[in-house]
Formats: sequence, structure tokens, C-alpha cells
Amino acid sequence: MKIIVEKCKKCHSCMGVCPVGAISEKDGIVAIDEDLCLGCGCCAASCPAEAIVFD
Repeated sequence: MKIIVEKCKKCHSCMGVCPVGAISEKDGIVAIDEDLCLGCGCCAASCPAEAIVFD
């Protein structure tokens, strides 16, 4: 999974649905920890800006 930073609205809806807590915000940038990510797609389905894509 990958976050397209330019499209991200920082609404944090993805953070609330990630079953393993792989998404965090640091210095104003939301990012996915690829080592923790399961690739389940829950975050992509919850993103209203369609900023999360499968890579």
C-alpha cells in the first residue's frame, strides 16, 4: 500500500481502520509502515480522497 501524499487530506480515516496500526503521521505526513502493513486494503476503502493505492 502507498499513500499519494499530494492527494492525502490528512483526515486520518485510514488510521482508524488499519487492523495492525501500520499508518501514522509524522511531521504532517501520513505514511504506511510497509513492515507492518498486511495489504488488506481497509485503509484504501476508507479514504475519501482515494489517496491510498496498491503498489
